[in-house]
Amino acid sequence: KNTVGMMIMCRSLFVLSSLAITNAFVTPLSHGKLAFAGVRNRASSSSTLKMSSDDTMRIGIFGGGVVGGGIVEILQKNAVAFENLTGKKIEVGKICVRDASKPRDFEIPPNCEVVTDYDAILNDDTLDVVVEVMGGTTDAKKIMYDAIKKGKSIVTANKALIAASLVEIEKLVEDTNAAGKDVEFRYEAAVCGGIPIIRSLQSDFPGDDITKLSGIINGCTNYMLTAMDQKAQSYDDALADASKLGYAEADPTLDVGGFDARSKLKILMRLAYGLDVEEEEISVRGITEVTKVDFEYAKMLGGTIKLIGCAQKVGDNKIAAYVSPTYVTNDDSLASVNGATNAIEIESSNLVSSTYIGQGAGRYPTANSCINDIVALAKGDKTQLPFNQKGDAKFVNDFDSVFFMRIGYRDALGITRQCGEICEKFGVSIHSILQNPVTNRDDAAFVIITEKVPVSSIKKAVAELESFDWCRGSIFAIPVLGEIYGSQ
Repeated sequence: KNTVGMMIMCRSLFVLSSLAITNAFVTPLSHGKLAFAGVRNRASSSSTLKMSSDDTMRIGIFGGGVVGGGIVEILQKNAVAFENLTGKKIEVGKICVRDASKPRDFEIPPNCEVVTDYDAILNDDTLDVVVEVMGGTTDAKKIMYDAIKKGKSIVTANKALIAASLVEIEKLVEDTNAAGKDVEFRYEAAVCGGIPIIRSLQSDFPGDDITKLSGIINGCTNYMLTAMDQKAQSYDDALADASKLGYAEADPTLDVGGFDARSKLKILMRLAYGLDVEEEEISVRGITEVTKVDFEYAKMLGGTIKLIGCAQKVGDNKIAAYVSPTYVTNDDSLASVNGATNAIEIESSNLVSSTYIGQGAGRYPTANSCINDIVALAKGDKTQLPFNQKGDAKFVNDFDSVFFMRIGYRDALGITRQCGEICEKFGVSIHSILQNPVTNRDDAAFVIITEKVPVSSIKKAVAELESFDWCRGSIFAIPVLGEIYGSQ
């Protein structure tokens, strides 16, 4: 499928803060090549931030680990280029860590002090910007709030904190600036690591109408599902490999349970639709139930399984959203996004279809997005509304989709008839029923592909089907992205 609109391939050390890429025509992802057109410079705001001196911007970093070290390395390596670009020297004044005696895998900049006391940065009036890459939602929240109140601008990669406290952060920044301070809140690295999706949603869609936003927004699960699909690995083996490579945490629940993706989706929904919604209201299903059988049927249909975060308009002023394993047809650009790579598709009235693809995590991709924010601040760029304007859209927990239903069963008479009767009872129209040859009766399953129906109807049908003695285990019902019927 040709993607018309915008595709951005992120590179680890490529600074995009002063660029807007619009109306770029690209070759399909399956060709593995990108062709950009229509690159223009974005003018900086004439209003500048207050700095400790006219020619220097000093920053304090909370966190000296993977991302913090990457930020320092990029700043050191490109110091002259950044000064030429912004007209200011960017200096790392202090780095706050848990253990100052611990060896670091990066060189501490000249005149930079490594500290363990939060106040050493917060109470230092010579520091203009606080970069928070320590993670967590307790200490990080206090640090961020205190820094804002003291008039320091923020650069953060903390998606969990932003998703949990977005409304509070927005009001705190607004109140602080109303009191005469000049605070910017920047968080490009919080969603999809190195992909500049935050900046694009802030700057490139103000006159457009976004109808649907969907994407692969968690690198760990995409790596695992790719391994299960292409290498026929089991879920456990794929998770073990992801852990070895550093894609999964010691406790991978946030990733494999879909919760990390849900936090990111909440932030994207606010930017795209002006909608604040509690995370718990967004339906979430992780990948723990995905099996090799699902990939066998997906291949039969001409597609694959991806963990997708999706938000879409479903009526006048109504938005629905979910995070779920999703059947994706091979002609959809997301189907060919493999490994730990992230991608987001945006459907809109003016640009029609825009796709962003790049590394969603890692030292340099994430650090690069933080650098973009730091450089933007040094240039004096301003974002009046960090989360875009709040709208009056309403969140609803229902949407229409074609569904893929994998049903495990025990031998019995009348299974097909009962499936048809229950689906008819709840207004679920069946398009097709698929069954591979049974090689293991303990693992026997068939798949029902529905017509487009409300998810609320699917839930009712699933609950009743699961009550039959022949139904073994839970029914795995997932939405379909793309036109499945044209893929058969």
